[in-house]
Amino acid sequence: MTVTTATRPAISVSGLRKSFGDKVVLDGIDLVVTEGTVFSLLGPNGAGKTTMVRILSTLVPAGGGSIRVAGHDLAKEPDAVRAAIGVTGQFSAVDNLLTGEENLKLMADLHHLGRVDGRRRIAQLVERFDLGEMARKPASVYSGGMRRRLDLAMTLVGEPRLIFLDEPTTGLDPRSRHAMWQIIRGLVADGVTIFLTTQYLDEADQLADRIAVLDHGRIVVEGTPDELKSRIPGGHILLRFGDPTALHTAARVLAAAHIDDDALTLQVPSDGDVRSLRAVLDRLDDAHLEVDRLSIHTPDLDDVFFAFTGTPVTAAATDATTGGHR
Repeated sequence: MTVTTATRPAISVSGLRKSFGDKVVLDGIDLVVTEGTVFSLLGPNGAGKTTMVRILSTLVPAGGGSIRVAGHDLAKEPDAVRAAIGVTGQFSAVDNLLTGEENLKLMADLHHLGRVDGRRRIAQLVERFDLGEMARKPASVYSGGMRRRLDLAMTLVGEPRLIFLDEPTTGLDPRSRHAMWQIIRGLVADGVTIFLTTQYLDEADQLADRIAVLDHGRIVVEGTPDELKSRIPGGHILLRFGDPTALHTAARVLAAAHIDDDALTLQVPSDGDVRSLRAVLDRLDDAHLEVDRLSIHTPDLDDVFFAFTGTPVTAAATDATTGGHR
C-alpha cells in the first residue's frame, strides 16, 4: 500500500450509467480516484467492472453521467484522455514474433518518439524491468512473469500518468507476482496512478489505497482495506488450553467466549487490537490460567467480498478483458 499526500483526482465520476439494450450494466456510479494512488475495483462476474474500465479508457461510450480522467472531460476530450493513460489488459498484447526491444520500439513508433528519444526510452525500460539480454530474444521464449513485465513496459513507453491494470498477475508464480507488486509500487512512488482490477483479493489488500466493490452495476461499499475489514463481524482470539479443567475455568472467566470441548479451545470476540488482547490475557493471568496456544483471527477481504456481494470469492474473476488500448 502506498503513502501519498496527493489530493487531486485522477478520475472523477458522477452518475455514470451504461445499458446494453434492456440490461443495465452501470447504474449511477459515483467514484473518485486520487492521483498517485492504487485504486482497486472488485466484483463478481458480470458486475460491470470491465464495462467501467472500457468506458474510462475511451473504448466504450458512457450512457450518461459526468466523467473526468487525468484532468480531461471524457466526452469532450477523448484524445487528451488517451494521451494521458495506458491500459494493460488481462491478455498480453506482446507480439511473440518480435524481440522485447522490437515490441518496445513498435510502441515508441506508435507514440511518435524520435529515434534518439525512442532508443533512450527503450533502454530505460529494459533496465527498469530487468529484461537484460532477454530483450534481444523473441518474446515467444519469455516466461509468464517476463511477458507481463514486457507488457507493462510497453504500456509505459508513452509515460502515462494513469494506468489501468487488468489482472496483472494472473497465472504468475508467487515470486513473479511479488516482483510485479514491487514494480507497481515503484510506479506509484513516481506519481503514477493505478486503477487495478484483480481476482486476487490478497493482491488488492497488499497494493490498494482504496477499494470499491461493484455488484449489479452499483458500488456497494468503498474504503481503505482496513476500513472495509473493520465493518465485518467475526474477529476473535482463539485460545487453546492443555486440559478440560483449565478450559472450563477460562470459559467462566471469559463469559462471552464460545467453547469447543473437543478442540479444548475458546473463541473470544475481538477486533484484534493490542488493547483487547491484553485485556483477555490479564483476566486469564488474574485467574492463574495458562494458555497453550493463542491466535488472532480478523476478517479479510474475502469476508468483505462475500458479505457485500453474497457471492463466493471464487467468482471474483474479471468478467472480460479490458482490451488492448495503451
